[in-house]
Amino acid sequence: MKCHLFIIARISPKAEFFERTKRAILSIAPITLEEKDCPQFAVHEDDKNLFLYEEWCSQENLDKHYATPYIAPILKAYKKWLKKPVEINKLERLA
Repeated sequence: MKCHLFIIARISPKAEFFERTKRAILSIAPITLEEKDCPQFAVHEDDKNLFLYEEWCSQENLDKHYATPYIAPILKAYKKWLKKPVEINKLERLA
């Protein structure tokens, strides 16, 4: 399976919600990796932000992921937990 859509997402939680946000994201990592068309889903952090590195086989697969029942509660909580909207960079593999 050759996948070509890569996501780098920067998530900026409010300080008081940093650990809660991190736990929520870490809890979905194994489930996301079970999705057939997601060969990579890694969580990284610096002192103030969380970063997701994801690989998807298509935009359609990513859209299906966003519609899964385990993602909805986190997206809803983001409204309270985050300082600003998630910054999403979509990259296409060229070579």
